[in-house]
Parts: sequence; C-alpha cells; structure tokens
Amino acid sequence: EEKAAAFRALHERPGAFVIPNPWDVGSARLLASLGFEALATTSLGLANMLGRPNSAVSLQEILDNCREIAAATPLPVNADLENCGGDAPEVAAKAIALAQAAGASGGSIEDFTGDRGNPIYDFTLAVERVQAAVEAARALKVPFLLTARAENLIVGYPDRLDDTIRRLQAYEAAGADVLYAPGLRDIDTIRTVCSAVTKPV
Repeated sequence: EEKAAAFRALHERPGAFVIPNPWDVGSARLLASLGFEALATTSLGLANMLGRPNSAVSLQEILDNCREIAAATPLPVNADLENCGGDAPEVAAKAIALAQAAGASGGSIEDFTGDRGNPIYDFTLAVERVQAAVEAARALKVPFLLTARAENLIVGYPDRLDDTIRRLQAYEAAGADVLYAPGLRDIDTIRTVCSAVTKPV
C-alpha cells in the first residue's frame, strides 16, 4: 500500500520524473542506489537478457522478472506487461491482478498485438482491452496505477500521430491513469500529445 501510494504521488506532483528500466535484480539495486524514486520493468530488456527477440517472452516470464525486481528494492515498480498475455479483454484483465500479486504498484497495457504482420489492435478491441484492465485494477484492494500505451509510432506507423492521439483519448475516457505513446521524438510532438489529454503522459 505504501509503494502504491508513493507511485501515484509521483504522477500527481508537478513536473516530470525519470523512471529507469532494470532488467534484473542487480540492475534494480544499482538504479535504486543512484536515487531514482521508482523502477519500471522492461520486456525488451528481459528479452535481451534471455537472448530472444522483443515480444518473445511469455507473460509468466514477465511476471517472474517483475517479482524479482519488486522484491529487490523498497521502490515502487511498474510492470511492462506488453499485451497482457493475450488478445481477449478478459485475458488482459487477469494480467493486472497477477502483476500486483508479483509486487507491481502499476503496469501497462499495449495496443501492439505482438504480430508484426498485424501489429495494432483494432480500435474498438483496443479500447475494450483497456476498459477490462481498468475494471480489474479498480477491483483490487490496493490501488494499481494503469498505463495505457498507444504503440503506432514504434511499430511502423510514424505518420499515425492523429490515430495515436485518438487512441490515447479513448484510453483516458476508459479510465487509464497514465497514457504513453513511445516514439515521440521532438518537443513539439510531445506538447501536441500532452495538450490532447488531461492524464499524465
């Protein structure tokens, strides 16, 4: 509960904060010793550590890695849950409770399918998945900070900023606590996205 409250407070205070990506216990302890206030697991870092391509780790491996990192320091941890282990909204919802059980104070759900041939979930399904994840997070006894990610810009659609914003707005309306669009590469684009929503980005 203390970690969850501290993690939410970081997102509610003015300004930005830096949240680095440990990939194992050693990197988590090193980053904590440098004064960071929270940590975020990385599915890419985990895949690299295991010698696999990105999106080639299972949800169970992601959760096991999260459990180890969350136990390694007193800092709150955000779990990179990729697509939460499956396409169906109910599968995504289950991943949220599993992430909290693994020690996470928050976690993210992506609209990247994991399939490079068809990389982005249909808009309606993507929103339904976020809604299900939000409902699961709200049902937990300890608050869980849910980040909804719009992945267009890093999976081959750098020209889809309008769709990225539309998705972030829909994820906000669905109840996501934090919004994330990886691949924003200049300050004007960051301003455009931040001004289009009211939740932390």
